[in-house]
Amino acid sequence: MSAAAFDTSGDPVLDRRLDWARAFLAEGDFAAAAELLAETVEAAPGFAAAWFLLGEAREGQGEAEAAREAYGRALALDPADRLGAGLRRARLGGEAAEGVMSAAYVRTLFDQYADRFDTALREKLAYRGPELLLEAVRATCATQGRDVRFGAALDLGCGTGLAGVLFAPLVERLDGVDLSPAMLEKARALGLYAALEAGEMGAALGAMPAGGLDLVLAADALCYVGDLAPIFHAARAALASGGLFAFTLETHEGEGVLLRETLRYAHGEDYVRALAAEAGLTVVLLERASTRSEKSVPVPGLVGVLAAV
Repeated sequence: MSAAAFDTSGDPVLDRRLDWARAFLAEGDFAAAAELLAETVEAAPGFAAAWFLLGEAREGQGEAEAAREAYGRALALDPADRLGAGLRRARLGGEAAEGVMSAAYVRTLFDQYADRFDTALREKLAYRGPELLLEAVRATCATQGRDVRFGAALDLGCGTGLAGVLFAPLVERLDGVDLSPAMLEKARALGLYAALEAGEMGAALGAMPAGGLDLVLAADALCYVGDLAPIFHAARAALASGGLFAFTLETHEGEGVLLRETLRYAHGEDYVRALAAEAGLTVVLLERASTRSEKSVPVPGLVGVLAAV
């Protein structure tokens, strides 16, 4: 994430230095950026955004430990971690990555992204997560010999409502939850959701009455969660017998959870299957499918449908 949202030190001269440093980083001149930012944090040691960008510059120079130190200073100055300094530190190694993506980081990221979100996903990243989910749910219902109709549904990480557009005609009631108020404004304008909540996915699921949902959706949302166990268990508790939990994930060939360079989590297929079994959910469908491309290369992914039985 750019530090642009937190780029004021209270001193206009130092703030301009941050803009210059950001320009150096964009050009790949990490040495010039690092020199300028080192001077800036010396003059303003409480300037979290400058420490964060110094971490980026040191990282670009291949100085991992110096980058970790700079990110650590940014994190200490902003414990909510709106810039994602904890993620950057974890990606450089030395600590577990699963629990370091803060809600404040995700909220800030998507509040900044909301106005261009749909265009960026569809036109630049060839995003098709909602369509894959719909195909998976239709295939599951066909296998089970049931109509593609549901009572109550909850759209986790609903964003601007891209999945809601496809699933609203198939459900009696559709609710949504997302960390970003700006994204929820876009979803609310669609008029498809009975209720929209600004909050965490796990908390929203946990607040549902036991067996109160027939369908839980998570299109391109679980890649912002390292440890999926709480969400899987909460989904099982919230789903009625026969209810479905449909989701997309990014994946990798190894085991467990990986924090990718894009600062999104990838979950191994065996990890997902094991979690489903532990949560009491039956894997009805779990297939390789890419929801998006990065630099014109499909990102390895999974589309899954789990059933509460």
